[in-house]
Amino acid sequence: MSDQKVILDIKDLKVHFSIAAKSAWPWSKPSQLKAVDGVNARLYEGETLGVVGESGCGKSTFARAIIGLVEATEGEVVWLGQDLTRMKDAQRRNTRKDIQMIFQDPLASLNPRMTVGDIIAEPLKTFYPELSKEEVKQRVKQMMDRVGLLPNVINRYPHEFSGGQCQRIGIARALILRPKMIICDEPVSALDVSIQAQVVNLLKEIQKELGLSLVFIAHDLSVVKHISDRVMVMYLGHAVELGTSEKLFSNPLHPYTKALMSAVPIPDPELERAKKIDMLEGDLPSPINPPSGCVFRTRCPIATAECAQTKPTIKGSDTHSVSCLHVEA
Repeated sequence: MSDQKVILDIKDLKVHFSIAAKSAWPWSKPSQLKAVDGVNARLYEGETLGVVGESGCGKSTFARAIIGLVEATEGEVVWLGQDLTRMKDAQRRNTRKDIQMIFQDPLASLNPRMTVGDIIAEPLKTFYPELSKEEVKQRVKQMMDRVGLLPNVINRYPHEFSGGQCQRIGIARALILRPKMIICDEPVSALDVSIQAQVVNLLKEIQKELGLSLVFIAHDLSVVKHISDRVMVMYLGHAVELGTSEKLFSNPLHPYTKALMSAVPIPDPELERAKKIDMLEGDLPSPINPPSGCVFRTRCPIATAECAQTKPTIKGSDTHSVSCLHVEA
């Protein structure tokens, strides 16, 4: 990785939300919900960083903090040498054409009152107002054709399309400015399996063509393995393991990662019946009142008394690192 250019460097990123106390006393202090609590990660030029973890682990908040949809409480989000968290709105606006986002719900992310052509053209009109109507229309039609949409549907509305087609519209909108990075927030979770494969393959093709960098968030580990160069595993707002896709899937180190991997279905009935699943005991703790020390210790099969006293830090290299007192990368 040392010979690749770092385009995004996330340092000790924290996103905390104040939750009003459920008390009759007006002087009661609000609680702090620690959605993201000290995550470090790098994204290299042209690579895909997969982000996985169960619901509530902070994946989407992490993604939204990068692009500025939620405000970072602490830490740095360094984009091409500039810290986005310290930029004023006018400065941040100039970077937005280089950083785009594809959302989880393809239909909800599209304005129902706008035609497909207007939805895809909106970023062009915002950042390149000097373009004529004909130039905008031609660029929109070219992008629609590239993502697999017929140009003759340019005047239709989002409700007239399937979920897969709506996601292609969202991809076209994200790509129309030719960005350097796209954050994909569970872009295939609402789609059928066959459509998922088409969308993932489309993203891979376009990434290769344009040299895009992707942050790809998903629950499905098989999808993440297929598209990602490196993978970050999150638990309760923390990164517990980070490594290349090959190393992480062939040799998971953290107990939480091992549990996630063991739950991935195997497309062989005999192997599927024979495999051992590492079941996690207990429920996911509340991010308002996380466990002391290691946040995973209440569900960890190898936890000791030391884990309650000492908070582990993620150690290793970009190719493989882990946050555990009893495991080394």
